[in-house]
Amino acid sequence: MATTELDYDSGFRNGRFRVAWYALLAVLLAVGGWATWRRISLGMASTNLTSVAPWGAWVAFYIYFVGLSAGAFLVSTLANVFEVEGLEKIDRDALFAAIVSMVVALLFVWTDLGRMDRMYHPFIWRQLTSALSWEVHAYVAYIGVLVTELYFSMRVDLARVAAHAEGWRARLCGLLTLGRRDTSAASAETDERWLKRAGLVGIPLAIFMVHGGTGVLFAVAKARPYWNSGLFPVIFVVSAVVSGTALVAALYVLRSKLLTGETLDRDLMDRLGQLLAAFVLADAAFTTIDALIALNSLHPHEVETWLVVLFGEMSWSFWVFMVGLGWVLPLVVLSKRAWRRSAVPLTLAGLSVVVGIVAVRFNIVVPPQILPVMEGLPHGSYVPSAVEWLTSAGMIAVGLLLYSLGAEVLPLRPLDAREESRAERPTTATDGGLADTGGDRR
Repeated sequence: MATTELDYDSGFRNGRFRVAWYALLAVLLAVGGWATWRRISLGMASTNLTSVAPWGAWVAFYIYFVGLSAGAFLVSTLANVFEVEGLEKIDRDALFAAIVSMVVALLFVWTDLGRMDRMYHPFIWRQLTSALSWEVHAYVAYIGVLVTELYFSMRVDLARVAAHAEGWRARLCGLLTLGRRDTSAASAETDERWLKRAGLVGIPLAIFMVHGGTGVLFAVAKARPYWNSGLFPVIFVVSAVVSGTALVAALYVLRSKLLTGETLDRDLMDRLGQLLAAFVLADAAFTTIDALIALNSLHPHEVETWLVVLFGEMSWSFWVFMVGLGWVLPLVVLSKRAWRRSAVPLTLAGLSVVVGIVAVRFNIVVPPQILPVMEGLPHGSYVPSAVEWLTSAGMIAVGLLLYSLGAEVLPLRPLDAREESRAERPTTATDGGLADTGGDRR
């Protein structure tokens, strides 16, 4: 049944919030643009990076967003590859978030390059023995898989919007369908087959090359025993799944409350909460194992590095953000079924993990560079400069802007599911904010 725009209105439900949100992003982009100009004009002199500590905030945020991307993608595969019931409602959101996260990650890599104008060199002068060269090519292939999956997951809905909507949204959706306007069941089945094939290709790519490969970049650094561990790539993958699941769970609630006005699927929220709690426990277990192996090895450099993390100048980051926000708070919140099925607790748990994993990345990058690699060399010391913080804020704002625009334009939720949700929604509901009582509405 054709309806006007298929009841498709993905814009912000609150116009004032929409204006305030984009105004905030504009400010962050302006500040970030100024800081990026300072970075380009002054070079690395605008940072607190040194020859002793050459990796800092930009590298930490780079591996953080690569992890967000890989984790969100792996969550999407639960729906479109392994066909876990109910998760089809969030697979497009997860794929689009994965694409945006990779864009932001590559912006951080580009900003960290000493010669930013040479970013294309790995594609022209390849080094087959370089893990970094392989990683760059894997990123390109991975982004191609993500775009392919997102296209096939929403092509039918794009065609429906193009056929029944009006104005610029219809024209844009028509352009994105690449001329294909068939919305039949046979066409949808074909799209699902290609979606699953792309997902099967992407799973090993994400695990072994994208985020596992990012862990390899650290693990092959023999001069830093803290990084030089066979467990490091595994820890990267596990923490990626944690952050990706947390991001998808938070986005599901926030989009439903602030944008689409859909009735929340409590069973889906419960399932996402259980997955997040399980992944957090796995992340804590792997980190503990890694710490015990390092401490029991009695290798001076490894023991001293862990002492810096646990009790030294980075201890506040480890205990408050990594342990407190990344592990303890979400596990407490997600321990109760009623809280997992409620909007505020699930969002709080998801955002807590997303913030906590940032500390995990900083604790990976900075502490090993504080201790000298050889006796007699100076100790390192690093705190990000104002330019580093402001450029980081600007690049994160780029990602938030891309996601916000995509959420307003693209059918990131299946239109049939949206219509069913609105049909089930009580006509007297005034569900205008994030605060709800949640619980079991059965």
